[in-house]
Amino acid sequence: MIYLDHNATTPLDPRVLDAMMPFLTDRFGNAASRHHPLGCDAATAVETARAQVASTIGADPREIVWTSGATESDNLALQGVLGSPVYKKRHVVTVATEHRAVLDTCEVLALRDVDVTYLPVDAAGRIDLDRLATAITRETLLVSVMHGNNETGVIHPIAQIGARCRERGVLFHTDATQTFAKIPIDVNAMRIDLLSASAHKIHGPKGVGVLYVRRRDPRVRCQPLLHGGGHERGLRSGTLNVPAVVGMGVAATLSFDERIGTLRDRLEQALVSRLDDVEVNGHGAARLATTTNLSFGGVDGAKLMKRMPDLAVSSSSACTSALLQPSYVLGAMGCDEARARGSVRFSLGRFTTEAEVDIAVDTVVEAVTALRAAQE
Repeated sequence: MIYLDHNATTPLDPRVLDAMMPFLTDRFGNAASRHHPLGCDAATAVETARAQVASTIGADPREIVWTSGATESDNLALQGVLGSPVYKKRHVVTVATEHRAVLDTCEVLALRDVDVTYLPVDAAGRIDLDRLATAITRETLLVSVMHGNNETGVIHPIAQIGARCRERGVLFHTDATQTFAKIPIDVNAMRIDLLSASAHKIHGPKGVGVLYVRRRDPRVRCQPLLHGGGHERGLRSGTLNVPAVVGMGVAATLSFDERIGTLRDRLEQALVSRLDDVEVNGHGAARLATTTNLSFGGVDGAKLMKRMPDLAVSSSSACTSALLQPSYVLGAMGCDEARARGSVRFSLGRFTTEAEVDIAVDTVVEAVTALRAAQE
């Protein structure tokens, strides 16, 4: 199988596995049991990984909170801040194309008398910064805007958003699941107050992620979602998955190869040139080098994927594809239902090869041509 669904998850990098293995066998200590050598060893490994993750985004290691993944991190960021008794404001601003981990959490907050404003996007998936500024009121506590969209790869201008939030005294959270350790992030230069990330998007293990929580200028107050033991400075209780934590630390240090962008362009340009009626969703916006989302006119994306069993791609986010509905992200960009249903996301990773891209192109061209011919 040719795997082009890296935005859903990535294969484990062998270097990450090598680093994790000792903590799955002989070095099995609990990082909270520091009264004996095995526990101290685990605690040291956790702190090393914390420093590795912090270095990736220009943070202080004490600002990194381990979680089970970006979904938990998003929940902790939004519910934690809105649940803190320190803050009295009850308004959140987010975007219609956010990941469901943010959108669904906002729906929960709305049930708790929190006002939520959902910003629209243009045809390329971009927000209007002036509209964002207008949406911020005296009651706004938090703005949450993802860095890179998981379906289209569209990158939002996080530094500009962070600057506007800081000017207005509003906290800024970004879901950086698709950009962490792939493109440069500096939480101080970008005025980011909270940031979510996950290991399994960067060739690390599943089941571990982080939430960056700013400690000063301003200090962010956050109520925990999980209680029991006071782990992670009281923000996230529970025994740490030390092997996974070690894996995320190492994964964060392994830079992404710039050739991925060249391969993405090769795939995209070949399909657009060899097939009629193909649209690049998000064209004209800054996009992740790993991602292209294409709509094939006259073709149903689900049927297209079924016709390509040896090519792993996606019709939408892995978290929503089971719903069998057109992408809400493309809908927010103004795509009609037919175009949305005919869309396929191709996402590349560290181990994708030029030969795989070329085979994928041939496979898609053959399948689209056959499906269109069957409808004539």
